[in-house]
Order: sequence, then structure tokens, then C-alpha cells
Amino acid sequence: MRNAAHIGAAYLIILVLGAVWRLFPVQSMPDIVALVAAYLGLTAREQLAPAMFGAVILGYLADLLGGTPKGLMALTAAVVCVVGHVVHRRILVRGLGATMTFAFFTGLAAGVFVLIIRAFYGYMPAGLWADLGVLFGSALLTGLAGPVMFRISRALDTRFARTLRERDVALDGRMP
Repeated sequence: MRNAAHIGAAYLIILVLGAVWRLFPVQSMPDIVALVAAYLGLTAREQLAPAMFGAVILGYLADLLGGTPKGLMALTAAVVCVVGHVVHRRILVRGLGATMTFAFFTGLAAGVFVLIIRAFYGYMPAGLWADLGVLFGSALLTGLAGPVMFRISRALDTRFARTLRERDVALDGRMP
């Protein structure tokens, strides 16, 4: 149920952000899918499979909304979720600066992964330099959106906490 809530909230945010973002003359957009996938990976304690399943479903929904080739964002979300799970015991994502830095590098890594996959299949319509500019702008916007998305995700986690300790951990933002 927790993963379904994260998927639903992120899908709604992507839908609204995508509709509103077209009004601005900026090509870059924050990578909400990468942020939620990283959060799911960071908070997956012992079992990675449910978090990864949620990340893949969210990535596939983003593929459908964004018009990207089916499976590109799903694969990217799965990789980001696994990387988030691998580093969750090695880094502490707490505080505004750490969250923004982590979100920036998450957006940058997800964008680079997408560029590598697109280059492998020969799909670079705008050229490498134009795509790198959009990628860097997207990583900056992802870094700015990171604290907001992590706050929303933590608020969702408090709704599904079974114990008082889990609720306090979700509110405080510490990952045990």
C-alpha cells in the first residue's frame, strides 16, 4: 500500500508539473521519477523487490506520459532504486544541503544513464551538446525539487507507519 501511495502521488505530481511546465520557455524539467525511485531505494530496509517494483511501475507511467520509448524511464527508475538501496547505509541524506546535493547527483546520474541508452540505440535527435545542456538544467531543477519531494515522501511514510518509532523516523528523515 505504501508503494502504491508513492506511485500515485508521484504520478499526480508528474502529470500536473508536465502540464504546467509547458507554459514556461524552459526545456529542462525536474526528474521526479528519479527522486521517488531513489527515495524508495533509500527506504527499502531488507526487501528491495517491492521498492523496485514501485519504481518500475512509476517509470513506466512516466514513459506513457512523456512519450519516451516504453521501458526507458522504467529501466532508469529501476537502476536508480538499486543504487539508492546500495548507498543507503553509506550516506546520510538529512538536512537541506545534503538532500539538495543528493537530489542533484541523482538527477545527473539518471540523465547520464538515459543519454547512454539513447546513444547506444542511436537516438540523439538534438545532438549531444544540446542534450547535455538540458541534462544539466534538469539536474539543477531536480536538486531544487529534492527537498520538497523527500518531504512529501516522508509525509506519505508517516501515514503507513505501523509503530511510533517508524513514524518518528519518517518525520525526522533519518534512515536507520
